[in-house]
Amino acid sequence: MSFLSNSLSRVKPSPTMAITGLAQELQAAGRDIIGLSAGEPDFDTPDHIARAGIAAIEAGKTRYTAVDGTSELKQAICAKFARDNDLTYHPDQITISSGGKQVLFNALKATLNAGDEVVIPAPYWVSYPDMVEMCGGTPVIVPCPIETRFKLTPAQLRNAITPKTKWLIFNSPSNPTGAGYTRAELQALTDVLLDFPHVWVMSDDMYEHLAFDGFEFCTPAQVEPQLFERTLTVNGMSKAYCMTGWRIGYAGGPKVLIDAMRKVQSQTTSNPCSISQAASVAGLNGPHDFIARHNEAFVRRRNLVVARLNAIDGIACPTPEGAFYVYPDISGLMGKTSAGGKFMATDEDFATALLEETGVAVVFGAAFGLSPNFRISYATSDDALAEACTRIETFCAGLT
Repeated sequence: MSFLSNSLSRVKPSPTMAITGLAQELQAAGRDIIGLSAGEPDFDTPDHIARAGIAAIEAGKTRYTAVDGTSELKQAICAKFARDNDLTYHPDQITISSGGKQVLFNALKATLNAGDEVVIPAPYWVSYPDMVEMCGGTPVIVPCPIETRFKLTPAQLRNAITPKTKWLIFNSPSNPTGAGYTRAELQALTDVLLDFPHVWVMSDDMYEHLAFDGFEFCTPAQVEPQLFERTLTVNGMSKAYCMTGWRIGYAGGPKVLIDAMRKVQSQTTSNPCSISQAASVAGLNGPHDFIARHNEAFVRRRNLVVARLNAIDGIACPTPEGAFYVYPDISGLMGKTSAGGKFMATDEDFATALLEETGVAVVFGAAFGLSPNFRISYATSDDALAEACTRIETFCAGLT
């Protein structure tokens, strides 16, 4: 009898964390490493948010809170959903966890039984399939290639749904591609979902405010109100508010689901950090002008990376609508050999050789379910990105 659980044997460690860890090890050993693997903005937490966290400590707000969040933060989240998304939630329809990942996991743990299927468009965030596996469900991966700009089509969605389907996990703008669905594209998907009342929608809106070039974000329950009672609308403070380490994610959904998620959290972590919750209230209720300033930098960086990568023979890089990632296709580089003697059979070979030979850390596409590609996070300085692109150009020029 194995000591470790069978469900754990189906789960892979996070590839993004693994690449980031390897890059840090090489850097500690004295290598000149440019890390483009972590999905984390390089801006500090805005001052008014940080000060609210400090004030919470000074006021002694360091004790347990309600299991799934304070009433103050739930009220701020309800106001955010009404203000930004035209969605009306009551505090008892809100859950708050230690990051968006825990929100997603709680929902899956609370709802999945053996044999239940979860439709996941690929490329996907690396944790989606493994969380489904850990919770006893079956991921149904739907490849969405570069020809559809990495977006799920209505026909693909319809074909993926079976009587066993319980959830569709939806993410826009996307990690890893940055692709954003227009209102018309999302309406076409929700029209399909209306034909399948047993399918719920888990909408991961973490990159909502990181939208560029006039792209207008919208979320499924906003586009199709008939889906409101079977949609979990997930968001958090990590990306737009530069609060990755504060670990606050939240969601709005039907009370029956939120109650079940609270039960899961009550027996796992209990409440999210009290100090982080106080800071999040200030973030949601306070000024948001910093987001536009940050987005100006992200657009500049995106344009730099897209232009430089598309100038390389064998690489095709679409311009994303949001987030802070690009997901270039490297089909034209497969089958070649690097200057260091590494044969490019897979995109993992490419990413490994790139790191070892040039010191540029990216994440290989297989980690996100669609190959051959790689992901760059451009949430770092312009100078670092320019130097990384130069090294990638040199690396690709040396392929034979």
